[in-house]
Amino acid sequence: MEGIIDFFSGGEIGYSIMVIAITIALGIILGRIRIANVSFGITWILFVGIAFAHFGFIVDANLLHFAKEFGLILFVYSIGLQVGPGFFSSLRKGGMKLNIMAMFIVVLGCITTYLIHIITHTDMDIMVGVLSGAVTNTPGLGAAQQTYTDITGESSAHISLGYAVAYPLGVIGIIIAPMIIKWILRIKPENDISNEKHQDNLSEVVSIRITNQNLFGKTIAEIVKAFDKPVVFSRVKTADNQILRACNETIINDGDTVRLVIEDSNLDSAIAFLGERCNISEDDWARYSEKLIARRIVVTQSKIHGEKIGNLKIRSLYGVNITRVHRSGIELLATNNLKLFLGDRVSVVGEEEGINKVSSLLGNSMKRLDHPNLIPIFFGIFLGIILGSIPIAFPGLPQPVKLGLAGGPLIVAILIARFGPYYKMVTFTTTSANMMIREIGISMFLAAVGLGAGEQFVEVLMNGGYIWVLYGLIITLVPLLIVGTFVRLRYKTDYYTLLGLLSGSMTDPPALAYANSISPNDSPSVAYATVYPLTMFLRVLSAQILIIMSM
Repeated sequence: MEGIIDFFSGGEIGYSIMVIAITIALGIILGRIRIANVSFGITWILFVGIAFAHFGFIVDANLLHFAKEFGLILFVYSIGLQVGPGFFSSLRKGGMKLNIMAMFIVVLGCITTYLIHIITHTDMDIMVGVLSGAVTNTPGLGAAQQTYTDITGESSAHISLGYAVAYPLGVIGIIIAPMIIKWILRIKPENDISNEKHQDNLSEVVSIRITNQNLFGKTIAEIVKAFDKPVVFSRVKTADNQILRACNETIINDGDTVRLVIEDSNLDSAIAFLGERCNISEDDWARYSEKLIARRIVVTQSKIHGEKIGNLKIRSLYGVNITRVHRSGIELLATNNLKLFLGDRVSVVGEEEGINKVSSLLGNSMKRLDHPNLIPIFFGIFLGIILGSIPIAFPGLPQPVKLGLAGGPLIVAILIARFGPYYKMVTFTTTSANMMIREIGISMFLAAVGLGAGEQFVEVLMNGGYIWVLYGLIITLVPLLIVGTFVRLRYKTDYYTLLGLLSGSMTDPPALAYANSISPNDSPSVAYATVYPLTMFLRVLSAQILIIMSM
């Protein structure tokens, strides 16, 4: 009997694990509740943890600390693995403009937070928690808590309390902000057509009739060399309606039509150089080319990992063209210098026999992808913790900055995901595996934060903490309204892209879900994915800097 009493009074590790587990389970169940198509999602775990702690469910302090720190590491590391392949490419060309605007939103949020701190004399640890909740950024919350602990030697419940108080209106405010901009500027989304290209790697499949007489009698290899821009020729339709597989030695004659894949930014140049665009549908190409088929193959063969497409000689050996490569949600043009990595999905065109041989060469076995690659994960976490513990001095700051348990693993994960394949390091994880790691990590973190801060939650609210809600709403709306209005007036950015930019600058999935629900295209998702990696990094770093500046 004494053992049972000890168990349920918090004296056993099993009891603590049980409380954490039921906190997570109930939080996920409540996260399915939607009001006006908006849900607080997994953040309900935090609120359930606060409620449990308030009513006396005490968890072992050491276990709670471990769950919080390890959960945070798993969460940010899985994010880094996901965004790493597209992190640096998102900074180029059209993406640069969106990332600069997102960076301004981050900076303005920090300035607003600091001004409220100066004007109201509210402690900075509270304000950083309010900031993290107002922008719905949980890694920033974790980074702030870790930095505070590193400096003072103790944790601050005020940071997590500020986050919990500000988060609900933060979600709502991010959705309301673009509505206010639409009303002020009298935007009519249904008439708002965008001609902007958000990513330099978007490609298009086009049919062009060759009318440039200087190209008649030239081989495709000679034409590609003269054009001097990335382009992939897949098929050629002759004047007598014969369909040929495009190879380097194929000769172009008067009346030929080519089917090619090219980046959007180079399409006009290709049309001007080759001839005139014509409308030949996929069905028409298929009707003319009975022997040629198109298929998508998954790279699962380890020996192909990191190999350049040109080195594989797939076109010359098998009579098959690789036209596009799909990687981590990004479509890449299949040039000879592009390296193939495990998990890539390649679009190929050729005869069935050749495609079957290419399929065997590349693998095309989903079972191989189901095998978890755990070494890069735990070795990367090891390196991330080392990196996070290194002090980095910044001019003007009273003491060095540490990336901590949030920033260090995040940066290492981005670098490993981006550059690891070049050194034959297999970093691929399936989307479901990545999501599982991420959700387990963030669930553990939120449960631990809620259970650790809940005892003081009601008391803090009753003693003036309710004003933090107003502070959070100001931090949410002011940067979004200023930058959103500027982007619309200065760059004429379409409304749906603006929705994605504002959602991504706050790393807020509920706002993105709302934007996608009203958008007729994928512009919100494209803009969100473009700014998300850099914004996530800046949110983690800025939270630490604010804590350090206040010490």
